Amino acid sequence: MVLRDPITQADIPALCERVRALLELSEVDTVICEVGALDDPDAVTVDALARLQLTARRLGRRVRFRGACGELLDLLVFAGLGDALPCGPASGLEPRRKPEEREQALGVEEEADPGDLPV
Repeated sequence: MVLRDPITQADIPALCERVRALLELSEVDTVICEVGALDDPDAVTVDALARLQLTARRLGRRVRFRGACGELLDLLVFAGLGDALPCGPASGLEPRRKPEEREQALGVEEEADPGDLPV
């Protein structure tokens, strides 16, 4: 399935029905949705992707998005949907490791304070 700009609120029900039909007519567990043509993503785009995933999940399946631009990835993370709306390897989204408790995040250097005693 390929998504292209612009996506409007009025388009969302038809997109969801298309995913539902694809899943009901096949045995596949995952629908691959190419989103590389979404050059100007916005909140409606994020809503559409979330509803597509919800439609698939209600059928016990899922949607994987491929080819997402950086702006779309940023919007998904900002909306808190980065994990719920997975993007495939072609999208440039790579899982990032979170620092463990009391571990500094990579790229953060702590300066020594002359008043600190060595441990």
